[in-house]
Amino acid sequence: MTAPLTLSARNLCRRYGQRDVVQNVSLELGRGEVLGLLGHNGAGKSTTLQMLTGTLTPHSGKVEICGFNLQQQPDQAKACIGYLPETPPLYREMRVDDYLIFAAKLHRVPKSLLPGALDETKQRCGLQKSGRKIIGTLSKGYQQRVGIAQAIIHRPQVIVLDEPTVGLDPAQIREIRSLIRELGDAHSVILSTHLLSEVENVCDRVEIMQKGRLIYGDSSARMQQYGYQPGFVVTLLAPPPLDELQGIAGVENVEALSGTRFRIMHAMEANTSAVLLALAAERGWQAQQLTPLKGSIEDVYTQITENEPA
Repeated sequence: MTAPLTLSARNLCRRYGQRDVVQNVSLELGRGEVLGLLGHNGAGKSTTLQMLTGTLTPHSGKVEICGFNLQQQPDQAKACIGYLPETPPLYREMRVDDYLIFAAKLHRVPKSLLPGALDETKQRCGLQKSGRKIIGTLSKGYQQRVGIAQAIIHRPQVIVLDEPTVGLDPAQIREIRSLIRELGDAHSVILSTHLLSEVENVCDRVEIMQKGRLIYGDSSARMQQYGYQPGFVVTLLAPPPLDELQGIAGVENVEALSGTRFRIMHAMEANTSAVLLALAAERGWQAQQLTPLKGSIEDVYTQITENEPA
C-alpha cells in the first residue's frame, strides 16, 4: 500500500537574472519516508528546499504540503513544515530551553502544551542535559541538534533538512544520522546532501539534482544496483586457457589480472561462481579464493551524472 503524500511539488522554476537555477523540478514525499536530494554543491538543492518551505517564491510551479497549497494557504501549509536551513537559525546567546520555547511560540504551540513539547523534543534530540546551557558554548554537533529541535518542536508532518551533517566530525555525523533515521519513523523527512554515504545510511529514496534539474529518482537500494554488472575475482593456481573460462555457462567476460587471478563478469541470473568452483574441483584448477565484486555508490553516482547530457 502506497503511503499518503505529505509533500507534492510540480514544475518548480526559479531564476536569478537570466540564469535558471532550478528548472521544472517535480517531486513527492510520502508519510514515513526519508528522501535524499543528492547533488554537487551548486546543483540547486538549497534553492529547491527554500521553495518547498515557502522561504523563497518560485517563478512558476506549485507546492502542496499535507494538502494545503503553499502559495494560496501559506499559514496552514507552513504549520505542517519544520525547516533546518544549511546555517541553523540559532541565537547563540540564548539558553537552549529559552530558544526552543521561543521557537515553539513562533510556531503557535499553545501555552498549555509548551512544557510537554519542550520535554519531548529535548528527549528526541538528546538534549535533556543541555536545557540550561548557552547555545554558543555547545559543540557543533549539539548546536545542530538544537537546530533540528527547533524544526520539530511543533510536531510537523514534514521535516526539511538542508545539509544537516555538514562540518561535523565522524562521531557527530553518526549521531545526527541516527536521529534523522528515527525522525523518519514518525514524520516525512527530506534532506539535501552532497555526501553519498548519507544516502546509503539514511535515505529510503533518492533524487539526484544536477544543474538545476532532477536527473534521476529511485529507491536508494535500486540506485545502488544502477548499471550493476555482477562478477567476481577468482584465484586459480593451475588455471586453464582463457577461452575455457570464457566458455563457462553465464560468463560474459574474462580478464586476466595476473597469471593466477581473473576477473569474471557474468549474466545477472547465472550462478556462475558455483559452476566455476565445481569445474575447478573436477579439472584440478586449484581454486584458492573467490571474491564477489561490489559496485560502490560513488561509482553509481558518477555513472548517472556522467550519462546525463549537458
